[in-house]
Amino acid sequence: MASVKSNGIEMVVVSALREEGGFVTISGTVTNNTSGRWIGAEWIGDERELEGNGGSLAGASLMDGDGKKRYMILRDTEGRCLCTKFQGGVARGSTVEWFAQFPAPPTGTDKVQLQVPTMPPATIQISEG
Repeated sequence: MASVKSNGIEMVVVSALREEGGFVTISGTVTNNTSGRWIGAEWIGDERELEGNGGSLAGASLMDGDGKKRYMILRDTEGRCLCTKFQGGVARGSTVEWFAQFPAPPTGTDKVQLQVPTMPPATIQISEG
């Protein structure tokens, strides 16, 4: 679906599924091609409520360019993102799976950009669930 690279990290988006309940689940893989362990700390973002998420996709967002709206990652009542947390990091040369959930853009909006701090934007297609 989409693949972006930055600073030795490759993020691949495998699926983006609009689900009942008004949210989108995006999943894929991240590969660490750096010379050491990668912990994902730079992907947390700078929102205070998300600081406790550790290395995770907490700073990710979806951008609907046509509707001119940004959708921030969903979180539970304690401020934890509904996303993968890279506990212990990702070893050099390893690939791990990830997921992230966002509020769904309006029906009919099927192309958005996934934006993750330090990574180039990835244009993705939302499938109906």
